[in-house]
Amino acid sequence: MNAIRVAVIGAQGRMGAQAVDAITEAEGLELVAALGSSDSLETLLEKNVDVAVELTVPKSTEDNVRFLVEHDIDTVVGTTGWDNERLARLETLLSEHADTAVLIAPNFSIGAVLAMRFAELAAPYFDSAEVVEIHHTRKLDAPSGTANHTAQRIAAARNAAGLPQVPDSTESDPHGARGAVIDGIHVHAIRQQGMNAHEEIHFGSDGEALTIRTDSHSTSAFMPGILTAVRSISEYTGLVHGLENMLDL
Repeated sequence: MNAIRVAVIGAQGRMGAQAVDAITEAEGLELVAALGSSDSLETLLEKNVDVAVELTVPKSTEDNVRFLVEHDIDTVVGTTGWDNERLARLETLLSEHADTAVLIAPNFSIGAVLAMRFAELAAPYFDSAEVVEIHHTRKLDAPSGTANHTAQRIAAARNAAGLPQVPDSTESDPHGARGAVIDGIHVHAIRQQGMNAHEEIHFGSDGEALTIRTDSHSTSAFMPGILTAVRSISEYTGLVHGLENMLDL
């Protein structure tokens, strides 16, 4: 069986460099291109790439993915910044390339993906729900894509269960201390030296509380998820939002 030919875009970043090493060492995968910010995507057309892993920055990711889809290259995306408008544009583009797939993964950590799933299961059983995410000080966006995705899934589960809005009597918050509100769920972002990627999901009802926490201490935690996505994406078409769709959850 032929090896899957893989390119990494953003290969000089922390995640990208780790992905290059993981793909190089992985059985059944062949790294055929590792592009930095000064390299042209046109290079990929000479390499017969099967799957591209896009790990750049929010301002570049949409243009990069558009190029890849237009050339029918399946793509695994770990860059954040994919809001609803960007996702809608991507879906429209993918409708014109029926055999091509793009995975937008808010998080490649298996622990983080499981935490989101556990939160979705817990959401209908508690009155209150809030999310706290903690990242290193080099992170460019807030809240994180993982926290945003978590809040959306909690809200959807609550709505499906017919729950009302989470209780909150706050009348004055001139400094935004209550954090962002995503689909009715409060999300708080902390940027702190010495941290990498962490999330706490808090639930509460009268007399009890549940906290789900996931900690990714190193970018190495994301590599099994990236390898799973690279190996699986050929089985999909169109937009796949979230690594959980490629796991047996």
